[in-house]
Amino acid sequence: MKGSYDIPVSTNVQRRYNRWKFFIPLIYDWLLNHNLYWPSLSCRWGPQLDETSNTKKQRLYLTEQTDDASAPNTLIIADSEIVKPRVATEDIRKFNEDERSPNIKKNKAIIHPGEVNIIREMPQNNNLLATHSDRPEESLSNLVLIWDIDAQPARHAIPGAEHSIPNLKLIGHTDDAQFALEISAIEPYVLSGGKDMNVVLWNVNDHITYLAAASNLGPRTHHVPSVFPRGTYRGHTNTVEDVEFCPTSAQEFCSVGDDSTLILWDARVGPDPVIKVEEAHHEDDIHCVEWNNFDVNYILTGSADRSVHMYDRRNLNNGRGQNPVYTFQGHDAAVLCVQWCPEKPSVFGTSGDDGIVNIWDHEKVGRASSSSAGLREERTPPGLFFRHVGHRQKVVEFQWNPSDPWTIVSLSNDCRGRGGGTLQMWRMLDIIHEEDGNEERKMAELNRLRPWSRGLTTSFIRDLSFSFY
Repeated sequence: MKGSYDIPVSTNVQRRYNRWKFFIPLIYDWLLNHNLYWPSLSCRWGPQLDETSNTKKQRLYLTEQTDDASAPNTLIIADSEIVKPRVATEDIRKFNEDERSPNIKKNKAIIHPGEVNIIREMPQNNNLLATHSDRPEESLSNLVLIWDIDAQPARHAIPGAEHSIPNLKLIGHTDDAQFALEISAIEPYVLSGGKDMNVVLWNVNDHITYLAAASNLGPRTHHVPSVFPRGTYRGHTNTVEDVEFCPTSAQEFCSVGDDSTLILWDARVGPDPVIKVEEAHHEDDIHCVEWNNFDVNYILTGSADRSVHMYDRRNLNNGRGQNPVYTFQGHDAAVLCVQWCPEKPSVFGTSGDDGIVNIWDHEKVGRASSSSAGLREERTPPGLFFRHVGHRQKVVEFQWNPSDPWTIVSLSNDCRGRGGGTLQMWRMLDIIHEEDGNEERKMAELNRLRPWSRGLTTSFIRDLSFSFY
């Protein structure tokens, strides 16, 4: 990821992208494009800060993956301005893929020790962030770093600058911890997985107990409080790629890895797996896992085999190759990220190496499409109802906005000719995800706000929303 580079885009991808740009005003309520000077691996929503009649101001966290020589790696705290629904009328027609949006303003830079592989925010404290580092020379890649973003001084990202000092270090991995990181919504528990094939659990509040232990960490880090694990969980036979807490318990969690295994754990019963599903995606690496917030029986997994599996934990047992409830196939490359929608229990998003964010509704599986076009129905994977193809290289992360319904931020490293990345914020038209029978009223309102949509039908717009192949 380091350095400036330009990845070639295939002719088919460019053609798909050009067609998508033409139809933006017909399928999006709002879309913002922001070019990043450096590549980035992670972007996350923070708390809402302010609100006007037309906009919301919200904190945004993202990373800058630099070459270390020109500038140090940084963790960026920014302010983003989100346009409210049905407000972006003429603006939606002014999409500019070369712009740095004025809606995103850098507020503070924290100089990170090495690249930031992943960011996770702490629900119990809006000021705390957790990150993984790639800095093996100081064994920082074995740690989870905790940052108090309000207490951290703003730094100038100049060549040779010393990295910022984290407020807390979570110790427990014996090899690199790269991308598997999560924080419980119930208690300040942090979960991590790594190349050591372990899943490690901490309680951030334990730093009060372990302050005295910090003196044993050496002269460079003796002043940084450190926390030791509540538990270390062994059951994987290859790198742990992702971890996830049960939404209703900080003691229950799951993990997936390059051993194609899905494991469910319960810290209350000990360090051994509760359920171990081997070959959950045959023999392919599993990159991501997500637990449903509305119904904790449902778990999603995304894999290098380009598919997403939905499992019902009530039907899981120890063993190999158990059948998922359903397999969703709508990506042309590895699936990197999955996330359930916070607004509707049956809806989730997926992103992958193909540069696409797909939005699915598993309740639509087996149900006839609103479209009568037989050919299109044959080409459309069951359950898929929206495809965001505004990126032309892999989408490394996306996240539903917890404070603004149906708004998503997505991130890719595809900024043409500049070697940076592309961050987009977007919200599909509500007539695409709402099917409540008020079709005429919705179209009349849409026609009033956007005259260019006159003569169209909801069926046509919904067909457009998933037709970019």
